Amino acid sequence: MLAYITLLLGCQLAGEVLVRLSGLPIPGPVVGMVILFIGLVVRGRVPVEMEKVTGTLLRYLSLLFVPAGVGVVVHLKRLSDAILPVAGAVIVGTLITIAVTGVVMQRMNRKGAAE
Repeated sequence: MLAYITLLLGCQLAGEVLVRLSGLPIPGPVVGMVILFIGLVVRGRVPVEMEKVTGTLLRYLSLLFVPAGVGVVVHLKRLSDAILPVAGAVIVGTLITIAVTGVVMQRMNRKGAAE
């Protein structure tokens, strides 16, 4: 279990290093997730032990939102001063996410039906 937690954190670290060295405008953990994904695709499957580790992390994922919620409450005045840009970003981001998810699902369904 420790080896796979280390692997997850190592991929995140590698992503952070790549972002810092390259100056990409992408969060390091996202690049690390892509690195992990490529590694799993090359391997051809997800190891059972990694499924256990990630399942445990997902079970407690909601706890990771507590610091963000506290930050929102602490900076409520600053947030209320910029409510229109924040609301716009949330709405536009949500619409883009829905659209991209829909397109990806349609393409995956077409590929699945063709096979």
